[in-house]
Amino acid sequence: MRRALAHAAGLVRSVAIYHRGGRARRAALDAWYRRFLAPGELAFDIGAHVGDRVAAFRRLGARVVAVEPQPGPMRVLRLMFGRDRGVTLVAAAVAARPGTVTLHLNPANPTVSTASTAFVKAAKGAVGWEGQSWSEAVEVPAVTLDALIAEHGLPAFAKIDVEGFEAEALAGLGTAPRSVSVEFTTIQRDVATACLDRLAALGYRAFNASLGESLAFAHPGPIEAAAMAAWLEGLPAEANSGDIYASLEPARLR
Repeated sequence: MRRALAHAAGLVRSVAIYHRGGRARRAALDAWYRRFLAPGELAFDIGAHVGDRVAAFRRLGARVVAVEPQPGPMRVLRLMFGRDRGVTLVAAAVAARPGTVTLHLNPANPTVSTASTAFVKAAKGAVGWEGQSWSEAVEVPAVTLDALIAEHGLPAFAKIDVEGFEAEALAGLGTAPRSVSVEFTTIQRDVATACLDRLAALGYRAFNASLGESLAFAHPGPIEAAAMAAWLEGLPAEANSGDIYASLEPARLR
């Protein structure tokens, strides 16, 4: 009973955080993602959590494949989008190879549950990560981005937010979407560098970044991968996290 209550409280916290802000927050999300998506296009939300980005993509008229390995958040997604024919829900993690992975659950803060043991180790004692506890683990199915593309089509935009497992997810991608976003953290700059290397190998030459939930680019226009890596290296630890954006069409990153 205590475990169930902890998971329920964590889910309530996530919904409160990511769906708060009302009309103003929804408008800000829509304006931000409109640069990447047009009505009728396909979006992948990898690490969909409780679906605030799924909701934004749908408001823009995009079709969505939402991938989430955690049982609790997936229940929320089914309640919110289970009857929406424009949303396909996939209960799995995204990895370099198909199979299964061990998911480390943080019941009090499910947004940082992760398939990366290195992420859990890096967070221990780090600034901004005090009090986080990954107290449970479950085995979950794993799929690759290439398998998702083969089944659902190539997305115009893919958002990848999987708490330190981003490089593993990109390792299973062989065809570049028009634009992607990939979360980074200052406790694992090596993962961000690996992601930049993989994105460059896929043909991306234009990059930008957004800190936290600011929905604002850190640079006035796109920069190259090496410049992005240098910018990430210079961030203070207190910056904590953000998203790298890469696009085959540089104008989208202004």
